[in-house]
This record gives sequence, C-alpha cells and structure tokens, in this order.
Amino acid sequence: MEHSVTVSNLTKRFGDFTAVDGVSFSVAKGEIFGLLGPNGAGKSTTIRMLCGILAPSGGSGTVSGFDIINGQENIKQAIGYMSQRFSLYDDLTVEENLTFYGSIYGLEGGTLRARMRNATDMAGIGRRKDIVVKNLPGGIKQRLALGCAILHDPPVLFLDEPTSGVDPIMRRNFWDIIYSFSREGKTIFVTTHYMDEAEHCSRMALIIAGKIIALDTPKNLKESLPYGVYALRVPDFIGVFDYIDSLDFIKEAAIFGSDIHILCDRDFPLEKALRRALSAKGISGYRIERISPTLEDVFVTHARRMGV
Repeated sequence: MEHSVTVSNLTKRFGDFTAVDGVSFSVAKGEIFGLLGPNGAGKSTTIRMLCGILAPSGGSGTVSGFDIINGQENIKQAIGYMSQRFSLYDDLTVEENLTFYGSIYGLEGGTLRARMRNATDMAGIGRRKDIVVKNLPGGIKQRLALGCAILHDPPVLFLDEPTSGVDPIMRRNFWDIIYSFSREGKTIFVTTHYMDEAEHCSRMALIIAGKIIALDTPKNLKESLPYGVYALRVPDFIGVFDYIDSLDFIKEAAIFGSDIHILCDRDFPLEKALRRALSAKGISGYRIERISPTLEDVFVTHARRMGV
C-alpha cells in the first residue's frame, strides 16, 4: 500500500508544555483520514508540523515522500493547506485572492485562468470575480478558500477544521467536494471536533491531550466498544444524571442532548436494574432503550479512561 503521510513518535513541545506527545500513524493514498478531538487536543499543531509550518521537537515523518524536517519547502509545494480560519484576504476581490495564491505556486497564463475558473465554479460564484471577499457568505468563502488551496492541483490536502462555524447544509456540501477529491486519488487529512463529520472519514484517530487514544475506521471503533449502550429519556435528565452516574453497575454515563447515554457490561440486565433503581427514588415517566454506540460514546469512554 502506498502511503502519502507517515508519522512516527511525532512530538511538539512549547517550553514545559507538550502539545503533541509521541503520535504515530500512516495515511494511504486516496484516503480520507480524520483527526478528531476537542479544542486544545493537539490537532492543529500536528497538522502544522506535517505542513512544514512548525518544526517538531521529536519524532519523524514524511508527506508525499518528503521529510517533514529537511523537506519543508518541497512539502509546501506538494500539499494544499486550509487553516482553521479562512485564509483569504477579506479586503481583496475574489480574482485578486486567486491571482495571489496562483502566483505563490508559479501558475500563470492559461493554466492559471483555467484553475481560477474551476475555483469560482466550485465556490458557486460563477464569473463574478470582482466581489470583495468580506462580502461573501461564510459557506461560499469556505469553498473559495479551498479553491485557493488546490489551485496547483496538489496530491495531498490538509484541512484544519474547515467547516467550523458553517451551517449544516454548507458542511454537507463541503464534504461532497471532499469525496470528489478522494475519488480523484487525492489524500485528505482533516481535523474536526464534529462527531458527525468524523463518520465521513475512511479512518480516524481520536486525540486527547496530544496523545492518540484510538485509531481505526468509524465502524470498527464503534463495534469494538466493550459495553452495551442505552439511552435513558427522563423529564429531569439533568437532576437525575448524578444519581445515574453513581450507580455501581453503570460503567459510563453522559448527557447527549436531552438523553442520558449509559454504558454497562454487554450481558448485564440493565433495564431491570435501572428500573428498580429509579423506582427506589420515586422517578417515573422515563423510557429506556438499547441503542447502537455512537462515536461520541467511543470518545467519552476513552476520555474517561484517561481521566479527562
């Protein structure tokens, strides 16, 4: 299998603080690889080291065959990078932004004009290249930023929380674009804290406090959860939660929307035991059902094991 990204024991320290702590993984060509974790988990720091923006404190890695320590300039030419915040210049027009980014990658003439047309088509603004970027809606600005990142047709794309702050419909449209890139054979490396987005990845790594705590396909991560998962719907779910969480037969409990997700041993008769416990407290009007695990259940379980 050909790999576009390889990482071994990658580490980044800022003084006494370790932002990325010895992570290792590989990403196959054409794969959509996700790095899922909360803010401050080390996702952006990892991606910046791979893009040649930050030098690692330890470990090694390659991107598109280039060493992340000695081949940073080559990496920058071989990748497309979209940062957390839109990397466009708000006071410039669409055309001025595209021309600027094209010049960075040495594009000119007919090649640049063709790539600019592709970018504006993907952004959904047609030939209206004289619009000042700050006047564009967030979703269109997002797609235009992606268009700028791929003007030079790179084989590897790094997308750092690319849909943060964008409405659900625009997020879905953005992922349709990502799928099309993957079908073309491009490798997509994406960071996110949205659990539903992580479901779109071929494989994903869960990262907390700079450490990768699990890595597999979303399907395998959910199937490997060693617990039965139940949803408890009860009117005063916030008031009931602490009591539920204190019960000896409950392995994990977490609030998901207006439900309480409960994890217990797979063969444990949870419904019978929980009904008895709720009745003892005079709690009624609830509903219990066994459900399939979600990535949130997986993440919460691993996070609790780390004491987070």
